[in-house]
Formats: sequence, structure tokens, C-alpha cells
Amino acid sequence: MAISFKALSVIKVDVSMWSSRLFWKLFLVYAGLNIVSAIVFVLIVSGRQQTQVEEQVQQRLHDSAVIMRNSLEGVFQEGFSEPMQKKVMQLGEETGTRLTLIDMNGLVLADSDQDSLAQVRDMENHKNRVEVIQAISNGFGSSKRISPTLSDPMLYYALLYKRDGEPRGIVRVAITMAKIQKEISSIEKLIWSIALLVSFTVLLLTYWVVARMIRPLTILTNAAESIANGDYDQKLYFPQQDELGILAQSFNHMSREMAERVRQLQASGDRLSTVLEGMVEGVIAINERQHVLFANESAGRLLFFSPEAAEGKALFESVRNHQLQKSVTEVLKTLEPQRMEVELESTSDRILGVTTTPLPGTPCPGLVIVLFDMTELRRLESLRQEFVANVSHELKTPLSSIKAYTETLIRGAMDDPEINKTFLLRIEEQADRLHQLILDLISLASIESGNQVFDIISIELKPFVESCLVDQQKVAESKQIELLIEEKDPGIKVKADEEGLHQILGNLINNAIKYTPDQGRITIRWQLDKRNMVLLQVQDTGIGIEEKHLARLFERFFRVDKARSRELGGTGLGLSIVKHLVQSFKGTIGVNSKVGEGSTFSVRLPRG
Repeated sequence: MAISFKALSVIKVDVSMWSSRLFWKLFLVYAGLNIVSAIVFVLIVSGRQQTQVEEQVQQRLHDSAVIMRNSLEGVFQEGFSEPMQKKVMQLGEETGTRLTLIDMNGLVLADSDQDSLAQVRDMENHKNRVEVIQAISNGFGSSKRISPTLSDPMLYYALLYKRDGEPRGIVRVAITMAKIQKEISSIEKLIWSIALLVSFTVLLLTYWVVARMIRPLTILTNAAESIANGDYDQKLYFPQQDELGILAQSFNHMSREMAERVRQLQASGDRLSTVLEGMVEGVIAINERQHVLFANESAGRLLFFSPEAAEGKALFESVRNHQLQKSVTEVLKTLEPQRMEVELESTSDRILGVTTTPLPGTPCPGLVIVLFDMTELRRLESLRQEFVANVSHELKTPLSSIKAYTETLIRGAMDDPEINKTFLLRIEEQADRLHQLILDLISLASIESGNQVFDIISIELKPFVESCLVDQQKVAESKQIELLIEEKDPGIKVKADEEGLHQILGNLINNAIKYTPDQGRITIRWQLDKRNMVLLQVQDTGIGIEEKHLARLFERFFRVDKARSRELGGTGLGLSIVKHLVQSFKGTIGVNSKVGEGSTFSVRLPRG
């Protein structure tokens, strides 16, 4: 059976209303007031009704006493009389009351509840009865008590009988309280029934009124809870044009505005999160108690902690660095931004730049810590300084030689044909070395800057390698070094710039020739590797390189043996140029070497 959304909403509201504490507070208060009012009303009306009934009964007794007094003329002069007793019994039966005749001495002369005159004679003296005493004193009297004769609660009314102004006796009329209570009880039952009916009706009206009052509040509460749970598509429709209708319109407007604001905040938060997570710099936000509010992945990577696990915890439970802790404490105290460099204790060769900035607000709600890895920057700074020193030294050496030879020639050596020719050859040699150094520097700078344009084409290796060996053949023959080619996969081509590849092979072969002793051997081989790249190797039987120097072998101006390198005429830039050219061709380069056995330079280039 299908149930409409509206019906479901009503059911949901009714269930919520039954669990509403405000509904029960209002309903129970109104219901309690209603019940208390009904009880008070019944008690007041019942009491008043009982008084009225008793007054009516007393009036009835009074009337009965007057009637009997008037109908019993001369009875007190006769004394005990059987006819009088029968007459009293008859009147008592007709009136439904107990009739008693008492003389002034308290002696009972007749009683309607006694069956015979003998029984009347045996009755107690009534002179001390309250109603009798009052009647003798005031002319009438009444009382309520248990009858000693009948042992029933009775209501008595006594009236003084006079003749010729002289009191002759007392006429007493009585009725049992059971009859009065029965009449009062019937009236009370009627009153209680009416009160219960009215109370039940009022309770139903109270329930309806309170439910009508609470239902909009329940709907509003449910809508507010839905918004709190993230469901902002809440709309209220109240037909009333009162404050509740205005409240519904305001709520709908608030819901739309909140949904839009939340959407904007979420979009902004997503953008900010994306930016922060994409930053190379580490970012950490902490509160005034130094607990982590946010940390991006870069911060975790730089300081070796898990950002997710650190959130909500003290920063220095996850990051134990005294310099950083001191900086944070000082900034929280002074509220002044601070920049510093921190050397990580776990890896002393790693340096972080730290900028600590207080968040705006009074009092300060926390800090933002920005971390950036300065290790590479410091390394590059060191390389720059070393490069400048090396360039200065490399330029100074040939210039000093040229200047010394020139000064020697000027001071007289020019006149000696043998000496001046030797010196001029030395000057030419140093000038060539200086020129080559400058060309290598220009080439390296051009490659590193990315401004050099390469013409990447497919080049077949065998003829190209043979051409390069021809250029190096003369130098190799001077040292009786054998140049060999091993072609495992014929016809292989690589993608590279022709001039750049010539420079790569030329530098590697020339370098192998320099550090290979006389009568050595240099082998150039190539083949396809598992990654479909072309592996080109230059292997020599030279002096080899110690393992500790291999990591820095491709740095600019790095030499294993500086004295030997200068003696051989190297600039210290050849292998650095080779590395950058290979990387420009989307390849890699590596080296394996053993001291005394030789070295193998391996270049991997894309297949052509």
C-alpha cells in the first residue's frame, strides 16, 4: 500500500510529537490544571449541595414538627395513650420520619418507631438530648448523632409545644442519615459524572490545542536537525499567517542562504585543500595549545609523521625537534612572525626553512607553520660557489701561463729563436685550452637552460659510431689503444640529435682514451634492453674509478685526480655535458668501475 510523502511526514511528526518533551510539559500542565480545577469544583459543589440538602431536610423536619404539633392538640395533657401511640405511628409512616412526643420532664409519651406503648414506657428519658435542651431553651433545636435506641445515625429536630403560653412538651421529628446520605451520594455521583465528562472533553481539546501548537515546532525541529546533519534542502510550509508563518518563511530563507554559504565554503575548502595538498611546501596549523588542526602531506613527508594521525594531538608528540618547538613557543609568546632554518636531527644533511606566523585574532587562536626543504637549495648554493671557484681556477691557470710566457718573451726571450718558438707553442696550447673551456661552459649553460634546440632524428648507430672512432683513431694509435665495435643487434637506430650524440660519444671515447694506459683496449657495444631502449656502452681497460667517487663523477669540474686531469688537458666539464645531453634526449647514463680493471659507461637512449 502506497503512502504519500505528506502522510509519511504527518506520521513522522506525530511520532516525534509523542516523544516531544515540550508537548508533554504543556499537555500535562494543562491536564493537571484541568483535573485540579474539576476536583476543586466537585468538592465545592458537593459540599454546598450537602449543606443545601441538610438545610432542606431540616426545613422538612421543621414543617413536619409544626404539622404534628398542630394535629396533636391536648396530647400532653392525656399522658400515655394507646390511641396517641397509634396515631404517631401512622403519622410517622405517612411522613417517612420518626416522630417522638416528649414531656417537659424528658419522659417519652409516644414514638413512631416503637411497636407498642409498653416499649415506649421502657424508653430512656430524653431530657438530656441536645435537641431537647435546645428546644426547651430556644423553642427549637436540632442535632446529628447516633440514636441510642435505634443505633443508627439520625438527624433530629425538636419543637417546643406551648399552650396558653406555657410549655407543655416537645415534638421531635427525626430522619435517618442513611436517607440523607443516599440522596447526597446520588447528587455527588451526578456531579462527578458531569465533571469527568467535562474533564475528558477538556483533555481532548487540550491535546488538540497543544498538538496544534507543537506540530509546527516539531516540524521546525526536525528540519533544523536535518540541516545540522547536512541536508540543507529543507522547506517549511505553514498555512498560518501568524508568527509561525513568518518563522517558516524566515527558516526557508535561512536554509537557502545556509545551503549557498555551505556550498561556497565547501568549494573554497576543497580548493584550499587541493592547493595545500598540492604544495611542495609543508603547512601545519596549530591552536593556542599547540595541538595540530591541519597538516598537509608535504609537512608529513618533511618531518616524518602522519598528518591524519597527528590531527588533534600535540604537535611535538609527532614531531620531536627542539628548534621548532622553541620557535613555536616564542611566536605564541611574542605574536611576532619568525623565520629560521632547522637541521633535522634524524638526518643531519637535511635542512628545512621554517616560517612561523600567528593567526589573526585576540587572543591568538594559533599559528601557521610553513616548511620548505632547503637542502637542495643549499647544495646548489654550494655547487655554485664551488663552480665559481673552479671556473676561476680553471681560467686563472691558462691565463697565468700565457701571462708568464708573454712576460718572459718581452723581457728578452723573444730574441732566442728556439725559446720563443717553444713559448709561443705553450701560449697557443693554453689559449686552446682556455678556448675549449669557454666553449664547454657555453655548451653546458645552453643545455641546462633549455634554450638549445635539438633536431631529434633516427640515427643508425653502426655507421655513426664508426665515424666517431675515425675522429679518435689518431689519438688512440698514439697510445697503441685498440678501438673495437660489438654490434649485437644489427641495424639499431636511436632517437637523438646528431651533433649532440656525436658530442656524447666523442667525450666518452676521448675520456676512455685519456685514462687507459698504452696498449689498452676500448670497446663500444650496443643492444636493445628489456624496456625497448637502446643500451650503448663504452668500456675501457683503464685505471678505473674508486666507488666513493662514482656519485659525483658527472658533476661539473669534478676530477678524481686533479693533477692528472690537468696534465691530460681535461676541462672537467665533459661528463657533465654528456649527462645533460643524454637527459635532453630522454635517456639515462650510469657507470660501473673497478680500480685497476677499467670502467664502463652505459647510456640508454630511446629506440629510433
